[in-house]
Amino acid sequence: MNPRVKKVKAELDYRLRLTFEDGEVRLFNMKPYLSKGIFRELKDQSAFKSARAVMGTVQWKGGQDLCPDTLYEESIPMAGLKPLAIAREKQATYKVSSQKLSGKR
Repeated sequence: MNPRVKKVKAELDYRLRLTFEDGEVRLFNMKPYLSKGIFRELKDQSAFKSARAVMGTVQWKGGQDLCPDTLYEESIPMAGLKPLAIAREKQATYKVSSQKLSGKR
């Protein structure tokens, strides 16, 4: 049995920073789920940011949730990510968002 989610933080680009019971911190990409069923509602940033840890998994205000094993098995350890790589990912997301706002591409 995989560890369960203790804490969650919604990050940029539809990613979840998950802290598990054993203290491990992992990053989960929600993008592949956003085109499916009830998860479509999470494309709205305010809905996505309503993520909270409930009974070992992640749940949103709209009732969406994911299997805790999926969250663990499909996430990547933050310890394996270099801080610069994380910063570049956030910067790239910011540039794309800024370009959309200004009309540049």
